[in-house]
Amino acid sequence: MKIEGIRDKISTGEYRFSDHAVKRMIRRLIDRIEIEDAVLTGEIIEEYPDDKYCPSCLIYGMSKSGRHLHVQLSLPPTVVIITAYEPDETEWIDFRVRRKKL
Repeated sequence: MKIEGIRDKISTGEYRFSDHAVKRMIRRLIDRIEIEDAVLTGEIIEEYPDDKYCPSCLIYGMSKSGRHLHVQLSLPPTVVIITAYEPDETEWIDFRVRRKKL
C-alpha cells in the first residue's frame, strides 16, 4: 500500500470525516489541521485490507506542534477519516509498533 494516493486526496481536500471520527476528535481536542499534518508527513504503520466496510490503514504522523497522532482512514478513491487519537506509549513502541500483550 502506498501513501502517495492518500496524501494527494488529503492535500486537495478530497476526503471527509466519519461521524465517529468527528465525535472522537472533539473529545480528544484534535483538529482538522492536525489530522492533515499527520497524514501529509506520516507513514502507514498498519494495513487493514479486510476492514469492516472497506480497506483501510493506520497512519502515524505528527502535527506541526509536535503532537503524535494515529489516523485510521479508508483508502482511495474515497478517503474517509475513521478515527484519530494520540497513541498510548504503554501500547506502542516509538508510536509505530504495537507492544505484545502479556
